[in-house]
Amino acid sequence: MRHFQNWLEYLPFPIVITSQEGIIEHYNFLFGRLTGSDTVGLDIKTVFDQWQADTSFLVSATLHHHAYKLLHQQIRQDDEDFTLYLVADHTQVQLLRQEVLNLQSQLEAVMESSNDGIYITDHNGVTLKVNSAIEKMTGLPRHCFIGHNVKELVEKGVLKRSITLKVLSERKRVDYIYNLDEKKAFATGIPVFNEDGEIDKIVTNVRDLTELNQFYNELQRALHLNDRYRKELEKIKTKLKLQSPDVVIESKQMMDIYDMAERIADVDATVLILGETGVGKDVLARHIYRCSSRNGKGEFIKVNCGAIPHDLLESELFGYEAGAFTGANRSGKPGMFELADQGVLFLDEVGELPLSLQVKLLVALQEKKIQRIGSTKTKSVDVRLIAATNRDLKQMVAELKFREDLYYRLNVLPIVIPPLRERKEDILPLAHSVLTKLNQKYGTAKELDEKLERFFYHYHWPGNVRELANLVERLVLTVPEQTLLVKDLPADYQQKEQSSATAASAPAKVITLKEAAEIAEREILAMAVQKYQSTYKIAEELGTSQATIVRKLKKYKL
Repeated sequence: MRHFQNWLEYLPFPIVITSQEGIIEHYNFLFGRLTGSDTVGLDIKTVFDQWQADTSFLVSATLHHHAYKLLHQQIRQDDEDFTLYLVADHTQVQLLRQEVLNLQSQLEAVMESSNDGIYITDHNGVTLKVNSAIEKMTGLPRHCFIGHNVKELVEKGVLKRSITLKVLSERKRVDYIYNLDEKKAFATGIPVFNEDGEIDKIVTNVRDLTELNQFYNELQRALHLNDRYRKELEKIKTKLKLQSPDVVIESKQMMDIYDMAERIADVDATVLILGETGVGKDVLARHIYRCSSRNGKGEFIKVNCGAIPHDLLESELFGYEAGAFTGANRSGKPGMFELADQGVLFLDEVGELPLSLQVKLLVALQEKKIQRIGSTKTKSVDVRLIAATNRDLKQMVAELKFREDLYYRLNVLPIVIPPLRERKEDILPLAHSVLTKLNQKYGTAKELDEKLERFFYHYHWPGNVRELANLVERLVLTVPEQTLLVKDLPADYQQKEQSSATAASAPAKVITLKEAAEIAEREILAMAVQKYQSTYKIAEELGTSQATIVRKLKKYKL
């Protein structure tokens, strides 16, 4: 017992040991200082002024008008039973109790703030705490779980299975996917070990995968929508950024053509551009490439089928292996199809292809494979083909000069560009665009006289845009004056201008004055529309009201 007495002095609390009857047997220095006298042999209840048992292990007492709490525990020493009392200041106990309550409150708040279900058991599997998410998932109130062993809950069918039991048996973290009615849940059971390495508690986290899948699907839809918007914005930016300065269009026909070209830009179907020489077929082909997703992935390769000798055209298109023929490159050479891989191959003047080569082109289009000259192997290529011609391929098919199967393979998306004389609204904008570029190129400041503009507008332009650009450049380089006049036109154009004037003064048939006036009125309005940007300015220049101009433009469909 003396050893017992020495051990008491090491404890930082007032400690007293009594017999089973409550008679004080031993106490430490701190208890002696608390009472102020020797209390051995006294009944512990008589030492304190008041004595009240709160629970089976806790007593409230007062001494010298100060409140204390006594925690007691049965102990055994030398085959005798004793009671050990630990004396604590009531105020400190209250503070500790309040701190414990605060910690419990914080734990409850954390658990309830989680959307995941939280299930806590002790080392035996007895449920200690659950949050409201568990109630929501199972449809059962928490009192059905708290205080019950999970093994018992599984046996009664309250729980279909318990991850807690698996954690207890495996002594490690366990993950599991549950089926809760029509829902799925992902559960994680985590053991909490004490200082001795034994399981003290098990915390299980349960996440509703159904709700998570809904969030995931909503996120995917949002990302898909965002991707669509991004692509649309990219298309708009592409149109603004990649709009070629060569594309100058004002007429409705050309606007419709370019609008359709942009709509089919990302379709891999073959495009056949038809039209007279010089109408701008290559400009349209490049525009389709710029607006497509192939822009940046592959190149735009142009081949003029009419400018390359027929015996060399096959090697240019499909390439050749080393030593394929005399004079061939020692390492071979890739053809235009290979160079245009992931991009666009533009075959201009496709009507000039020899029949022998049309077969090989047809195979390349159908199978998306090419074979170099001198090779026994084929090679896959990803090429979009755009073809163009000023010839009537259908008539050539009838005359057996063009393969019918190739014609239909090319004619998937036909686009016909009208000649410049049929879209007069484009003439003056094109002329001014060309003039602006030439002024920048040559460092000049030339401008068009109004009568020269009128000549341009009425001229029939057999060479179309190419002829117009060549004529403007000739005038810029040959005329010393700043203003370009009708008299500065080359002699052959002067003759055509005079012939046009004579023809205009002597109509082929007699028409009424009203018809003649309407013809003149329409031409004047058409010229004004090209020159001025608003109906108010047109009305001011023509000396009439804006309402009259609007009505006349509607009448003549200008």
